Amino acid sequence: MRFKDTPLRHARNRTGAFVGAVALATTSLAVATSTEAAAQAAPSATVTPNATATGAITGYQGLCLDDYGNSNANGTKADVYTCNGTPAQQWTVAANGTLQINGKCLDITGAATGNGALIELWDCNGGGNQVWQAQPNGELLNPVSGRCLDDPGFNATPGTQLDLWDCNAGANQIWHLPTGSGGGGGTGGQPPASFWGNTAAIPAATHVLELKIENQTNGQYPDSQVYWSFNGQTASIAQQPYIDMPANSAGRMYFYLGSPNGPYYDFIEFTVGASSINVDTTQVDRFGLKLALLLHGHDGSDQQVGVNYSTFQESRSATFQRFVNSVPAEFKGLGTDQAPYGIPAPGNDAAFQPGGSHANYYSAYAASVGDSSDTTAQIFGCAGTLATNAQFCAAINRHVAQLPVGQQSTPGLFYQAASANYYAQFWHQNSINGLAYGFPYDDYAGQSSDISVNNPQYLVVAVGW
Repeated sequence: MRFKDTPLRHARNRTGAFVGAVALATTSLAVATSTEAAAQAAPSATVTPNATATGAITGYQGLCLDDYGNSNANGTKADVYTCNGTPAQQWTVAANGTLQINGKCLDITGAATGNGALIELWDCNGGGNQVWQAQPNGELLNPVSGRCLDDPGFNATPGTQLDLWDCNAGANQIWHLPTGSGGGGGTGGQPPASFWGNTAAIPAATHVLELKIENQTNGQYPDSQVYWSFNGQTASIAQQPYIDMPANSAGRMYFYLGSPNGPYYDFIEFTVGASSINVDTTQVDRFGLKLALLLHGHDGSDQQVGVNYSTFQESRSATFQRFVNSVPAEFKGLGTDQAPYGIPAPGNDAAFQPGGSHANYYSAYAASVGDSSDTTAQIFGCAGTLATNAQFCAAINRHVAQLPVGQQSTPGLFYQAASANYYAQFWHQNSINGLAYGFPYDDYAGQSSDISVNNPQYLVVAVGW
């Protein structure tokens, strides 16, 4: 459990080993190139593959991939539009690499492969012009053309039809897929090796391990304005990018942008033993900065957790807007109440506390599964009677408490209906391998961003904007 406003503790209820680099990559079948004409002539006998996830796909400036006019007609343009939660924006990410809506597939018009080819909807036919492979950086690559799904000209105008273009990792080519589960992270979201800087240059530790801080603010802050604070010492990474970590118990390291102790901040938690480390990123209390960790052991092992690469690549305002667009009405205020400095966890927001406008958000559901004692804020915070019941608190937050206990650890069943902790779901959807600490007992069923290793060599902390 990660207790609110307290350092990390190890008396946690776990169901298994730490989850490290579990790839949740979208699978794409090897398919032959086909033409639009052949597709139209072929009999309509394609079996729709099993869905891996259904929901909104968000892109540039927080806009949603959209079936224009919610049409099921062949040739309907695929556009970007203000996210509105309608069926026109509920895409199914299928196991064969297609993106499906209203019985149609996202399709490159005429099976074209060149820059500027328009994107439309068409009968699913197994053609290579309907396959989209999610890349670690958030791009959607069509393997036949070798080009990516693109919002042309960085256009934020609702109704803009999408096209095909050379993959360039621009913000207009970064897409956030639904996961179909609170614990899942879609395609994994691991950053490229270059994201972590030159790890070969990290000095050898004289204590337990060496910690390096990497500036990933996309040029918003120079190294002289990226600060860390730990054990009574504060410095910018221009002054000191490395910290030789001694053994310590239940520590926190804070990170600030702009100025020490400024309003843009966040922290990681860790316990460092004589020859081990246990560490996590957390949004249990609030989201403040985009943080990611690379933990490397002397045995050559690597573990990565934290905010995923595509979220690091987008602007801060885009992340806040995507949060607002993706959560139900009761949670939207979280994205504006403390903006631009942070997004509070719902239990820390007045709207969900006693007397607030959403104070009874959990009341009916909690009572239906046997908890009539705890307030909505206590449920979000795993407090009250839930403080010593990890399984039950996690189940209520994930809306699986009505299921048999044996099904309550299945990520594909999480967050499928209200009432649920949609704040936590958002961070799972936007974290490496879907692992995040969105509420105190989020480590139940191995869903948290908590990692550990014996005989550690170094830890890289990427600090984003």
